[in-house]
Amino acid sequence: MKPAIFEYHAPTTIDAAIGLLARYQGEARLLAGGQSLLPMMNFRLVSPAAIIDLNRIPDLAYIRNENGTVRLGAMTRQRTVEFSPIVAKYLPLLVEAIKFVAHLPIRSRGTIGGSIAHADPAAELPMVLQALEGEVVARGPAGERLIKATDLFQGLLTTSLAPDEMIVEVRLAAIPAHAGCAVEEFARRRGDFAIAAVAAVVERAGERCIKARLATAGIGSTSVRLTAAEAILERDGLGDTVIEEAAAKAAEMVSPLSDQQASVEYRRHLTRVLTERALRRARSIH
Repeated sequence: MKPAIFEYHAPTTIDAAIGLLARYQGEARLLAGGQSLLPMMNFRLVSPAAIIDLNRIPDLAYIRNENGTVRLGAMTRQRTVEFSPIVAKYLPLLVEAIKFVAHLPIRSRGTIGGSIAHADPAAELPMVLQALEGEVVARGPAGERLIKATDLFQGLLTTSLAPDEMIVEVRLAAIPAHAGCAVEEFARRRGDFAIAAVAAVVERAGERCIKARLATAGIGSTSVRLTAAEAILERDGLGDTVIEEAAAKAAEMVSPLSDQQASVEYRRHLTRVLTERALRRARSIH
């Protein structure tokens, strides 16, 4: 199939793009990498009145480290993130996760902001935003506002962005040198969307766990933080028995989807297994 008729705009500034969003009052869609939007339009799952192409706005593509926070422009390509020395040094979890994203052509076009704004529950980047307690900068006619990861994702393909707002920047705090991190994912084939995935970050001091962060992808209708499982690790440490207990708690916490890929019971089982694997690997990294 082909998409329904739409108007096309290619602004060269952020303000011009926001002005167009306001003009169409929720009937326009932003085009970043187009790896999700265009197939949806071709199948007429969405039929926007207008497309606002962000690819001619140079101010939206960059990677900077500022005072311990890595700032990524929303239009930064995933392939650029994958090979960025700044990201490799300060955000190893993001480097590991992004290698699970589809295949080379997809990562070469897909953007970090586009994936997060799309809010696909099986996508890896929303999971990383959750695990690293990141935030996005959203800009609209009223100005800019910061939205924390826990406040951004509201459900399947749904965020708290207003119809006239767009993500202009993603902010992630650098992972401390004493922390370990890991991503464990299960999919039918390499590059497929995750049936289940878990990202883990643990900060340790000797046998103690100072801070733990666990987040999911592919399990429920949105990526979530597994806070009760984190609390077990922060209270009792990172021993084998504690990790098993935390993984069991993680499996209790999730609200898995049932679809043609996996049942509720199977996704719950995968949550436990992948959480345990991710924590064991993260624990071993110094």
